[in-house]
Amino acid sequence: MKILLIGATGTLGTAVHKELSARGHEVLAVGRTGGDLRYDVTDPAQTAAMYECAGRVDAVVSAAGDAPFKPVTEMTREDCLAAFQGKVLSQIDLVLQGVARVAERGSFTLITGVLAREPIPTGAAASMANGAVEAFVRAAAIEIAPQRINAVSPTVVTESLSSYGDYFPGMGSVDLADVAQAYVRSVEGAQTGQVYAL
Repeated sequence: MKILLIGATGTLGTAVHKELSARGHEVLAVGRTGGDLRYDVTDPAQTAAMYECAGRVDAVVSAAGDAPFKPVTEMTREDCLAAFQGKVLSQIDLVLQGVARVAERGSFTLITGVLAREPIPTGAAASMANGAVEAFVRAAAIEIAPQRINAVSPTVVTESLSSYGDYFPGMGSVDLADVAQAYVRSVEGAQTGQVYAL
């Protein structure tokens, strides 16, 4: 398959790129500052240019999304908008613009996270964003068939515990390799409208 991978140069994106490439897929790596194609998908014009440059693809995979972390008592409307723009709208736009550019039986795989179901202090904006993406995936799946759409929703990854583990007290971690396998399941499988929680 020809796969467009957004966020390909990050920790998760690198692992997903390695796994999909090892399975024989042609992966076009997209990043803001690195990769085969350099675009910022929070800008709809750049998303359109990315699709134009990539041409027809079999799958679109997202491993990118940003949301601010701060206490609710300190959050502003702008923080909520930043989370919505950085993780929700950017990924929704991949689908809205991509349905006409992805193969008839192609797929979209978006990224959410554990905070949609297990909130933490300072994580309200990320929880909101993750929940919105998951709801969109379930709804879009019934409309875009035979194209498919799923989300991968990991907890904190083991390889990042030294940086982020303290924010997730008592929660287990998941290895990057296992998260990458969830992407494989979404891309190569037959399910749609699923949220693969790890």
